[in-house]
Amino acid sequence: MISERSNGLFGIYIHWPFCAAKCPYCDFNSHVRHTPLDQAEFVKSYIKELSHFGALTKGKTVQSIFFGGGTPSLMEPRTVETILDAIAQNWSIDSEVEISLEANPTSVEANRFKGYKSAGINRVSLGVQSLRAEPLAKLGRMHSVAEAKLAVGIAQSIFDRFSFDLIYARPNQTLKEWEAELNEALLMSMGHLSLYQLTIEQGTRYYDLRAAGKLPMPDADLCADLYLLTQEITSAAGLPAYEISNHARLGDESRHNLLYWRYGEYAGIGPGAHGRLLVENIRYATSNHKQPEIWAKQVMENGSALVENDKLTWEEEGDEYLVMGLRLREGISPVRYHQLSSRQLDKAQIDDLSKIGFVETLPNGNIRVTDKGWPVLDAVVADLAM
Repeated sequence: MISERSNGLFGIYIHWPFCAAKCPYCDFNSHVRHTPLDQAEFVKSYIKELSHFGALTKGKTVQSIFFGGGTPSLMEPRTVETILDAIAQNWSIDSEVEISLEANPTSVEANRFKGYKSAGINRVSLGVQSLRAEPLAKLGRMHSVAEAKLAVGIAQSIFDRFSFDLIYARPNQTLKEWEAELNEALLMSMGHLSLYQLTIEQGTRYYDLRAAGKLPMPDADLCADLYLLTQEITSAAGLPAYEISNHARLGDESRHNLLYWRYGEYAGIGPGAHGRLLVENIRYATSNHKQPEIWAKQVMENGSALVENDKLTWEEEGDEYLVMGLRLREGISPVRYHQLSSRQLDKAQIDDLSKIGFVETLPNGNIRVTDKGWPVLDAVVADLAM
């Protein structure tokens, strides 16, 4: 039975925290191990944790599974298969389930693609990040441009659904350079691209370099121009943004990411993974211990390694729905916002934002942020949450 606090969407996020190297811009929970990992032993903790969360969420049907990281393509196909088997033992699986895996385009990892498909993966997302050699090196990527293009071709030959990521607004990048690179990427695309502006996060090598004046980042005006150029080129190519950083042909959207942005439920499995779960009609925000070995030990002892398991207030749920849903081209439903938060959106505030062209009301009643409003999305969300 679906309560008014749920939209019936439920997924599983699997975090594989290991990487061959740490990229200088990355603030994700990732760890480099210089000795081989015993995956067969480590995966026992995933099985245990899946069982724990399965018991908490009985009766739910999994519509999407996402292997993120870290670098999930460092997993052996057998490891992936074992985890998918454990998911199937704890939940019903939708007949059209999307099962995605993030991968890097090194030749070693690309050679595993057939094994991943046999294990059950039906969608791959490649972390290409750039189609130019110098930016790849500065971003700390371990693959070459040639390897990236080869991996794209391999993925296209194996998987019916496929995407890759690029990072723009990089140090010293010009509009002309980005236009050429993006057009090249669109020729390689199968219907979905994730295009992220480079952000500098505290705790990263890039943060230290910028603080020392050694990272010449584009100014705000150039970043805005790069964003607008991105929207123009992708829309003209038939891959408009369905979310602020994600572009797809109709029907090729990432179902797992839509689950997040539509404020569905998901179990976060693995070191540092976050989740949002409704248990007895109360939404919990969960997160796991980040250190892999400590996480594994605690899970084997207790079934979970939670460092956060907080009940969200209705007001917090409403605010999260705004933050997530307003990233989407489809916008948010005022009716669902009221169901979650027990509050109404401020009509006067909506009218004011509409007058300056930042939001609009769709025929179905949804409120969405316009192209003009997306570059100042955080400010729009803050105004509506008041």
